[in-house]
Amino acid sequence: MSTTEVFSIAGMMAMPMWLLMIFLPKWKVTRFLMDCRVIPILLSLIYACYIILHLQSGGSLDFGSLSSVMSLFTKEEAVLAGWVHYLAFDLLIGMWMLNQNQNLGIHQLLMAPCLFATFMLGPVGFLLFMLLRTIKLERS
Repeated sequence: MSTTEVFSIAGMMAMPMWLLMIFLPKWKVTRFLMDCRVIPILLSLIYACYIILHLQSGGSLDFGSLSSVMSLFTKEEAVLAGWVHYLAFDLLIGMWMLNQNQNLGIHQLLMAPCLFATFMLGPVGFLLFMLLRTIKLERS
């Protein structure tokens, strides 16, 4: 399978999960997929395969300097692995945010932008959620 195909498959795996989390966070199917971490586990398997293939081909994982990381990300397989890494971890953060919100009770109209920002901009969405969480906890 080509890296382009794997890129598309990974995106097609993540997108429906984000849509469920944003629009149907309390639906039993959404909760099941979140509780079992189905999509992040599958994405993690894809990531692990590409890392193993990279190491088997004699590649290294040197993250000790910016130039080393830049060199690593000149390889298509490494960029794909990095992208799948982002997809998996951003999804896990979104799931964590929704799980936290079960106790917080932040309205879904406020959670949706946090989740969308996490999907699109990772840490920005997390930061928005943490701000809302702090406000909610201070008012409790």
